[in-house]
Amino acid sequence: MLFSTIAGIIASLAVTATAIPTISTKGSKFFDSNGNQWYIKGVSYQLIPDDPLIDTTQCKLDAALMKTLGANAIRVYHVDPAGDHVGCMQAFSDAGIYLFVDLDTFDTQINQDKPIWNQSQLTAFQKVMDAFAKFDNTAGFLVGNEVLTTGNGSVAAPYVKAATRDLKAYRTKQKMRNIPVGYAAADIGSLRPMLQNYLACGTNASESLDYFALNAYEWCGVSTYTQSGYSQLTANITDYPIPIFFSETGCNTVPPRDWADQSAIFGPEMNPYWSGSIIYEWIQEQNNYGIVSYGQKVDPTSPGAPPDGFPRSGTPTPVQPDFSNLANQWKTLNPTGVKASAYNPSLTAPPCPAFTDGIWEVNGGVALPSLGATFDAAVRSSITAGTAAGSASASASATKAAGASPAREVQGMGIGLFSVLVGFFWWL
Repeated sequence: MLFSTIAGIIASLAVTATAIPTISTKGSKFFDSNGNQWYIKGVSYQLIPDDPLIDTTQCKLDAALMKTLGANAIRVYHVDPAGDHVGCMQAFSDAGIYLFVDLDTFDTQINQDKPIWNQSQLTAFQKVMDAFAKFDNTAGFLVGNEVLTTGNGSVAAPYVKAATRDLKAYRTKQKMRNIPVGYAAADIGSLRPMLQNYLACGTNASESLDYFALNAYEWCGVSTYTQSGYSQLTANITDYPIPIFFSETGCNTVPPRDWADQSAIFGPEMNPYWSGSIIYEWIQEQNNYGIVSYGQKVDPTSPGAPPDGFPRSGTPTPVQPDFSNLANQWKTLNPTGVKASAYNPSLTAPPCPAFTDGIWEVNGGVALPSLGATFDAAVRSSITAGTAAGSASASASATKAAGASPAREVQGMGIGLFSVLVGFFWWL
């Protein structure tokens, strides 16, 4: 009995000793639990629509190749909280790879046309938090993806912030590790500056995001820090008080992709302010954004074929030269940043942006909607009540008129992965 008890203690200590460091935020940066600043080199990973983190064999194959690539994170857009994720999360942990996971689904996402935040949505989001909070390599939760895409849709922003408030409160109530809660925004030049400031504004940190992320496809082909618009993106966030990174990037309009934008993101002009990037995407599909394939496309109507004809399991094979180009970029880009112990930020929350008709229709730091509140566009509400500022904030200079994200192609889809899968009709 004594021997078995001692053996159990030794085993427990061994697990603790080999556990992956956890990720947290401090000021405008991510740090691991060893006190090192953490930069994201991630890949969007959604092999199947419901949940790619339940097939341990597949996860092991993919994690091994991602390690070769130089990745240290994945972003997964949809999961089934009832699934068994232990094997996949361990496979990615063993490869030094962390997870950013979206909490919503097509049925529970906040809608900018008729925004609401209710108990059924909260419960669904909480289930995903419960499922992944136990894993040390869970790096962040996302309360929404490209919810806002128009000035009129900005009335949904308080609902995104209300979701953040309630989920952070749940995290505290359940005594979870402080896994950061964030949001992934569409790169809409006229909307982005107000949105990123609004989600971080105010004196009540319990209502603000822990980090902000941006889906941006501005750097296409041969470009530069200035020509691409990255310089303007950076100018808008040099005093931003929470971490910010690219949650999707990798324009493919000028193939092959050389990923030169990564040199800018991790270079000296951007790495003091940005925390890295997640490239779009892992699996090759009809949209040609993939850097890995699982075999040749087949006729979608043939027996046993995947709905879009693209195999979604098996041995991952790099799509060249995109895969090697990215690996070669990442292996030379290793900013060290600052130690947490030496970092004492004095950044303050930005002011809440003023109401501007047709551009930002939220009246400053309005009281957030209560759980179950529904926005009624026909009724002047506390969200929109106020005097229009007359013109957009000077910070709202657009680097791109409407953004280049593939996610913009289908309203309500939310991510580039789903926006171009014409044959994948059963996802909708």
